Amino acid sequence: MIIDSHCHLNYEPMSLSLKETINRANKDGVKYLLTISTEDKSFENILNIISNNNCVYGSYGIHPHEAKNHQSIKSEDIIKKINLNKKIIGIGESGLDFYYNYSDKKDQIKCFEEHIVAAQNTQLPLIVHTRNAEEETFEILKKRLLEKNFKILIHCFTGSKKFAFKLLDLGAYISASGVVTFKKSQDLANTFKEIPNDRILVETDSPYLAPVPLRGKPNEPSYIIHTVKFLSKLKKISFDDFSNITTKNFFNLFGQLN
Repeated sequence: MIIDSHCHLNYEPMSLSLKETINRANKDGVKYLLTISTEDKSFENILNIISNNNCVYGSYGIHPHEAKNHQSIKSEDIIKKINLNKKIIGIGESGLDFYYNYSDKKDQIKCFEEHIVAAQNTQLPLIVHTRNAEEETFEILKKRLLEKNFKILIHCFTGSKKFAFKLLDLGAYISASGVVTFKKSQDLANTFKEIPNDRILVETDSPYLAPVPLRGKPNEPSYIIHTVKFLSKLKKISFDDFSNITTKNFFNLFGQLN
C-alpha cells in the first residue's frame, strides 16, 4: 500500500476526470490520497472531493504565494475551517517561498506563523512549503517548537543535506516527490539515501513534477509508483517494503485513516 501524501486533486486536469484519476491510483496500490489546500476560495472544492471519495483526505492552509491575499488570516480562522470536516487531517501547505516572492516576505512569515499556532493548538501536522528560505524556515520552526510542540512535514523536499538533518533534529518528517528521480537531482538523491527510512513520506505534488520516466507530463497520484521504485532501489530494499515503511510513517504522523 502507498499513500500519496500531497496532491492537488482540485487542479486541472485531474479535476476534469477525478473518478478515473482516483481509480487509476487505487489500481496501482495507492490506497489513500491527501489533497492539499493552497487558498481559501478553493477549499469548498476540497471539502466536496473528500466528502465524495472515501480514500481521499484533505488539509486546510494558505500557500506562501497566496499570503498577500490572506493578510488578515488568524489561527482561529484556520481551526474553524479544519473543524468543518473530520477528514481534514493536516494544516497547510504553508511556509516560505523566497524563490518567486509572489507575496511579500513579511506577509509570508506572518501567514506561516498563524498556521504554526493552529498546528500547536490542534496537534494536526503542519505541511511546510520551503524554497530558497532554509535559514528562515528553520529558525521559525525551531523558535516555535521551544514554545509549544507541533508536528512537522516538509513537503517536496529539495533542499540541502545540511538543512534536511537540521529538520530531522526538530523531529520533522520529510517527503520525497518526483524531483528526486530527475537526472539533475543527484545531490538530492544522495540526501534521501541518508535520511532515516522511518522519517520519509512520498508524494506526487500532482499535477506538477511528474517523475522519470513521465517527466514533462501532467502528474497524477498513480505515477507515485515511479518515485517509490526509485527510492526503494536507492535504499536497497524491496518496493513493497519501502511502500509499507512510508505508509507506516504517514500513519505515525497523521494517525490511522478509516
